[in-house]
Amino acid sequence: MHHNHNHTLNHNNKQRTLIVIILTILTMGAEIIYGYATNSIGLLADGYHMGTHAFALGITYGAYLLAEHLNSANSKIETLAGYTSAIFLTLSGVWIIIEALHRLFNPLTIDFNEAITVAVIGLAINSICILIMGKGQGTDYNFQAAYYHILADAVTSVFAIIALLSGKFYNIIYLDPVAGILGGLLILSWSYKLIYKSFFVLTDLKPQ
Repeated sequence: MHHNHNHTLNHNNKQRTLIVIILTILTMGAEIIYGYATNSIGLLADGYHMGTHAFALGITYGAYLLAEHLNSANSKIETLAGYTSAIFLTLSGVWIIIEALHRLFNPLTIDFNEAITVAVIGLAINSICILIMGKGQGTDYNFQAAYYHILADAVTSVFAIIALLSGKFYNIIYLDPVAGILGGLLILSWSYKLIYKSFFVLTDLKPQ
Protein backbone atom coordinates (compact mmCIF):
# COMPACT_ATOMS: atom_id res chain seq x y z
CA MET A 1 0.00 0.00 0.00
CA HIS A 2 2.84 2.36 0.92
CA HIS A 3 4.68 1.39 -2.28
CA ASN A 4 1.61 2.20 -4.39
CA HIS A 5 1.23 5.56 -2.64
CA ASN A 6 4.86 6.45 -3.40
CA HIS A 7 4.47 5.30 -6.99
CA THR A 8 1.36 7.47 -7.49
CA LEU A 9 3.01 10.46 -5.80
CA ASN A 10 6.14 10.13 -7.93
CA HIS A 11 4.07 9.78 -11.10
CA ASN A 12 2.15 12.97 -10.27
CA ASN A 13 5.37 14.80 -9.43
CA LYS A 14 6.89 13.64 -12.71
CA GLN A 15 3.96 14.99 -14.75
CA ARG A 16 3.99 18.33 -12.97
CA THR A 17 7.74 18.59 -13.47
CA LEU A 18 7.40 18.07 -17.24
CA ILE A 19 4.83 20.86 -17.55
CA VAL A 20 7.04 23.22 -15.57
CA ILE A 21 10.09 22.34 -17.73
CA ILE A 22 8.24 23.43 -20.87
CA LEU A 23 7.07 26.71 -19.32
CA THR A 24 10.55 27.38 -17.90
CA ILE A 25 12.31 26.94 -21.25
CA LEU A 26 9.89 29.27 -23.03
CA THR A 27 10.24 31.99 -20.39
CA MET A 28 14.01 31.56 -20.19
CA GLY A 29 14.41 32.29 -23.88
CA ALA A 30 12.33 35.45 -23.70
CA GLU A 31 14.10 36.84 -20.63
CA ILE A 32 17.62 36.22 -21.95
CA ILE A 33 16.83 37.88 -25.29
CA TYR A 34 15.23 40.95 -23.71
CA GLY A 35 17.78 41.04 -20.90
CA TYR A 36 20.55 41.61 -23.42
CA ALA A 37 18.38 43.99 -25.42
CA THR A 38 17.61 46.11 -22.34
CA ASN A 39 20.96 45.71 -20.50
CA SER A 40 19.21 44.62 -17.30
CA ILE A 41 21.31 42.41 -15.01
CA GLY A 42 18.18 41.57 -13.02
CA LEU A 43 16.43 40.27 -16.12
CA LEU A 44 19.54 38.47 -17.40
CA ALA A 45 20.06 36.90 -13.99
CA ASP A 46 16.48 35.70 -14.00
CA GLY A 47 16.81 34.33 -17.54
CA TYR A 48 20.10 32.48 -17.03
CA HIS A 49 18.89 31.33 -13.65
CA MET A 50 15.90 29.76 -15.38
CA GLY A 51 18.30 28.15 -17.86
CA THR A 52 20.11 26.29 -15.08
CA HIS A 53 16.74 25.39 -13.63
CA ALA A 54 15.54 23.96 -16.92
CA PHE A 55 18.59 21.70 -16.89
CA ALA A 56 18.11 20.83 -13.22
CA LEU A 57 14.43 20.12 -13.80
CA GLY A 58 15.51 17.82 -16.61
CA ILE A 59 17.57 15.90 -14.05
CA THR A 60 14.52 15.71 -11.81
CA TYR A 61 12.36 14.38 -14.63
CA GLY A 62 15.05 11.93 -15.76
CA ALA A 63 15.36 10.55 -12.22
CA TYR A 64 11.64 9.79 -12.12
CA LEU A 65 11.86 8.02 -15.49
CA LEU A 66 14.83 5.95 -14.32
CA ALA A 67 13.16 5.05 -11.02
CA GLU A 68 10.06 3.93 -12.94
CA HIS A 69 12.19 1.86 -15.30
CA LEU A 70 13.87 0.16 -12.33
CA ASN A 71 10.47 -0.16 -10.63
CA SER A 72 11.84 1.32 -7.43
CA ALA A 73 9.72 4.00 -5.77
CA ASN A 74 11.97 4.02 -2.70
CA SER A 75 15.28 4.14 -4.51
CA LYS A 76 17.95 6.71 -3.69
CA ILE A 77 17.91 7.73 -7.36
CA GLU A 78 15.53 10.61 -6.64
CA THR A 79 17.58 11.79 -3.66
CA LEU A 80 20.78 11.73 -5.73
CA ALA A 81 19.03 13.75 -8.43
CA GLY A 82 17.88 16.24 -5.80
CA TYR A 83 21.43 16.53 -4.45
CA THR A 84 22.81 17.11 -7.97
CA SER A 85 20.10 19.65 -8.71
CA ALA A 86 20.95 21.51 -5.50
CA ILE A 87 24.57 21.76 -6.63
CA PHE A 88 23.42 23.45 -9.85
CA LEU A 89 21.27 25.74 -7.73
CA THR A 90 24.41 26.70 -5.81
CA LEU A 91 26.36 27.40 -9.01
CA SER A 92 23.59 29.62 -10.36
CA GLY A 93 23.53 31.60 -7.11
CA VAL A 94 27.28 32.14 -7.26
CA TRP A 95 27.11 33.21 -10.92
CA ILE A 96 24.37 35.74 -10.19
CA ILE A 97 26.40 37.31 -7.37
CA ILE A 98 29.56 37.55 -9.50
CA GLU A 99 27.71 39.08 -12.45
CA ALA A 100 25.84 41.50 -10.19
CA LEU A 101 29.08 42.67 -8.56
CA HIS A 102 30.56 43.27 -12.01
CA ARG A 103 27.55 45.36 -13.03
CA LEU A 104 27.62 47.24 -9.74
CA PHE A 105 31.03 48.66 -10.59
CA ASN A 106 30.43 48.77 -14.36
CA PRO A 107 26.82 49.98 -14.76
CA LEU A 108 25.07 49.95 -18.14
CA THR A 109 22.11 51.93 -19.45
CA ILE A 110 18.87 50.04 -18.85
CA ASP A 111 15.70 50.16 -20.96
CA PHE A 112 13.38 50.10 -17.96
CA ASN A 113 10.00 49.88 -19.69
CA GLU A 114 10.81 46.82 -21.73
CA ALA A 115 12.74 45.15 -18.91
CA ILE A 116 9.89 45.63 -16.42
CA THR A 117 7.34 44.20 -18.85
CA VAL A 118 9.31 41.01 -19.44
CA ALA A 119 10.17 40.65 -15.73
CA VAL A 120 6.48 40.83 -14.82
CA ILE A 121 5.69 38.19 -17.44
CA GLY A 122 8.47 36.03 -16.01
CA LEU A 123 7.07 36.38 -12.50
CA ALA A 124 3.61 35.43 -13.74
CA ILE A 125 4.99 32.28 -15.38
CA ASN A 126 6.97 31.41 -12.25
CA SER A 127 3.87 31.85 -10.10
CA ILE A 128 1.91 29.51 -12.35
CA CYS A 129 4.73 26.94 -12.09
CA ILE A 130 4.70 27.18 -8.29
CA LEU A 131 0.96 26.54 -8.26
CA ILE A 132 1.41 23.57 -10.60
CA MET A 133 4.14 22.00 -8.49
CA GLY A 134 3.00 22.83 -5.00
CA LYS A 135 5.51 22.41 -2.19
CA GLY A 136 7.82 19.39 -2.21
CA GLN A 137 6.37 16.71 0.03
CA GLY A 138 8.05 14.58 2.69
CA THR A 139 11.52 13.32 1.84
CA ASP A 140 11.18 13.51 -1.94
CA TYR A 141 14.29 15.68 -2.22
CA ASN A 142 14.19 15.35 -5.99
CA PHE A 143 10.89 17.18 -6.14
CA GLN A 144 11.89 19.59 -3.37
CA ALA A 145 14.94 20.59 -5.41
CA ALA A 146 12.75 21.26 -8.44
CA TYR A 147 10.42 23.33 -6.28
CA TYR A 148 13.27 25.41 -4.88
CA HIS A 149 14.55 26.09 -8.39
CA ILE A 150 11.18 27.51 -9.41
CA LEU A 151 10.76 29.42 -6.15
CA ALA A 152 14.21 30.96 -6.65
CA ASP A 153 13.12 32.09 -10.12
CA ALA A 154 10.07 33.79 -8.65
CA VAL A 155 12.08 35.55 -5.94
CA THR A 156 14.73 36.84 -8.38
CA SER A 157 11.89 38.08 -10.59
CA VAL A 158 10.40 40.03 -7.67
CA PHE A 159 13.81 41.51 -6.81
CA ALA A 160 14.36 42.46 -10.46
CA ILE A 161 10.97 44.19 -10.71
CA ILE A 162 11.52 46.19 -7.50
CA ALA A 163 14.99 47.24 -8.66
CA LEU A 164 13.80 48.19 -12.15
CA LEU A 165 10.89 50.26 -10.79
CA SER A 166 13.26 52.04 -8.40
CA GLY A 167 15.60 52.80 -11.27
CA LYS A 168 12.83 54.02 -13.54
CA PHE A 169 11.03 56.31 -11.11
CA TYR A 170 13.75 57.28 -8.62
CA ASN A 171 16.90 56.80 -10.71
CA ILE A 172 18.35 54.39 -8.12
CA ILE A 173 20.37 52.45 -10.67
CA TYR A 174 22.52 50.54 -8.20
CA LEU A 175 19.48 48.62 -6.89
CA ASP A 176 19.47 46.43 -10.02
CA PRO A 177 22.80 44.71 -9.24
CA VAL A 178 22.04 44.82 -5.49
CA ALA A 179 18.85 42.87 -6.24
CA GLY A 180 20.96 40.31 -8.06
CA ILE A 181 23.28 39.95 -5.06
CA LEU A 182 20.39 39.51 -2.62
CA GLY A 183 18.74 36.97 -4.91
CA GLY A 184 21.98 35.03 -5.22
CA LEU A 185 22.49 34.90 -1.44
CA LEU A 186 18.93 33.67 -0.88
CA ILE A 187 19.43 30.95 -3.49
CA LEU A 188 22.65 29.85 -1.78
CA SER A 189 20.85 29.50 1.55
CA TRP A 190 18.18 27.26 -0.01
CA SER A 191 20.70 25.11 -1.85
CA TYR A 192 22.76 24.63 1.31
CA LYS A 193 19.74 23.30 3.22
CA LEU A 194 18.84 20.89 0.43
CA ILE A 195 22.42 19.63 -0.01
CA TYR A 196 22.71 19.16 3.75
CA LYS A 197 19.52 17.09 4.05
CA SER A 198 20.03 14.96 0.95
CA PHE A 199 23.69 14.26 1.80
CA PHE A 200 22.77 12.44 5.00
CA VAL A 201 20.13 10.39 3.20
CA LEU A 202 22.62 9.32 0.52
CA THR A 203 25.37 8.42 2.99
CA ASP A 204 23.11 6.89 5.67
CA LEU A 205 24.84 9.11 8.20
CA LYS A 206 23.10 11.01 10.98
CA PRO A 207 23.33 14.82 11.21
CA GLN A 208 25.63 15.99 13.99
